[in-house]
Formats: sequence, C-alpha cells, structure tokens
Amino acid sequence: MPKLKFLIICLFFIISLKNYSQENIITQFQIDSIFTANKVNGTLVLHDLKNQKNYVHNNARANKGFLPASTFKIPNSLIGLETKAVKDENEIIKWDGVVRRFESWNKDHSMKTAIKVSSVPFYQEIARRVGKTRMQEWVNKINYGNKNISENIDDFWLVGKLRITTFEQIDFLQKLYENKLPFSENTLKVVKEILILEQTEKYTLRGKTGWVFEEKIGWWVGYLEANNNVYFLAMNIDMPDESYLSKRLSITKAVYKAAKLN
Repeated sequence: MPKLKFLIICLFFIISLKNYSQENIITQFQIDSIFTANKVNGTLVLHDLKNQKNYVHNNARANKGFLPASTFKIPNSLIGLETKAVKDENEIIKWDGVVRRFESWNKDHSMKTAIKVSSVPFYQEIARRVGKTRMQEWVNKINYGNKNISENIDDFWLVGKLRITTFEQIDFLQKLYENKLPFSENTLKVVKEILILEQTEKYTLRGKTGWVFEEKIGWWVGYLEANNNVYFLAMNIDMPDESYLSKRLSITKAVYKAAKLN
C-alpha cells in the first residue's frame, strides 16, 4: 500500500510538470531581458488563448491608457467597410496631392494597400465618410478603450482624448479573432486578411503598428496563429526618435521566438 501511494504521488508530480510546461511558454526573465537588450521602456502583454494565460512586462503601464494612433486602423477598417464608407478593400481613394512626411502616403490607395503602409490620409478620409455620429455609435458598440472621440473626426485617434490600455488591446484582438465583434462575417474576414504580415505552412502572423508622434509612443498589436493555438500580443514602448520604429516588430518577434512559437 505505501508503494502504491508513492507511485500515485510520483504520477501526479509528472502530470503536474507536464501541465506546467504546457501552460508556461515563456519566462518573465526572458521577456524582461528582451526589453533590456533593446534598451527600451515599455510594456507587453502576451495572451495564450488555449491556456488562458497572460505574460506581462510592466503591469502598471499595461493598465495605463494611451492614444491608439494607427492601431485604430483596425477598428477604422471594420467600421469603414461595415458602413460602406468604401465599397470594399479594393476601392481606390485618390491621393489629394498634398505631399506628406512619408512618400508611401503620397499616392492613390485602397484599404488593402493603405493599411500596409499605415497611410494616415487614407484613413482620415474613411473617418470623414463614416462621420462623427456613426463613428461614435460603432466605437461604443465595440467598447473600444475609453470611447472618447470628442475631438476632430479625422484625427481623434492621433491627438484626441481617445485612450486604450494594452490589456484592452488584447481584449479587442481576441474578440476580432473569435468573431465576437458586431460586424458582418465578410467584414471580419476581410480585415483579418489585410492584417496578415507573414504566412507560412506553420504559422500566420497578423498585426498593426502605431506611432503617437507627440507623446513619442510606439505600438504593435496583433496575434500569431501557430501550434493549433493563438497567441495575442500587444505592446507599447517609448520612442524618442525614428530609430526606434523597427524595435516594435523586433521585440514582438523576439518574444514569439523565445516562446518557440514560430
């Protein structure tokens, strides 16, 4: 009997270790080390859908609201398509001829091409077509951040009072993935497709960057589908200058790589 009891205890211990290894895909030290190696201040939340587990760097900042900047292009795309501000993701909006900071913005764009280069003018036009009343209605419906779009209709996500936390970004992304946002099946499908950054036989990476110019904050939000699971990631960092732009995606990929997810 004592031997049987010992075997049961050993078996329980082995099962516990197995479950632990399944649930913990990355250590806190690994995440913190990635931020240290990149010499940045910021926050990151990685959510493992299957195991319903969060991995967080700088929890206090993850609960602080920031302007979403161009990460708002995700809901703006959903709302623009659903309200028929554009017929579909291929409709071309002509360049207005105003030369702006980034050359890639100074041309005609469809939603499919505009989101790839994060064209602010294109999405400002989408917002103007949607209009203040309808935009507020949809922002309320999807419960996006603090829902405050009280500033100008075409820049409230860049310089207005709208704020969203890193945890709220994760929640929004999960609802998008699970089709739990109040949009048509086609709208959700199209937006998921235009968010694809990388796709192989083993994984699909979707995401969007953002840059709050005045506050010098950079965002990356998105999710990785791999290993029959989904790993949502949202992060923001201090970006003193343009040399930090690439760090958003490099930190994201470093975290996914450390977790052996792609």
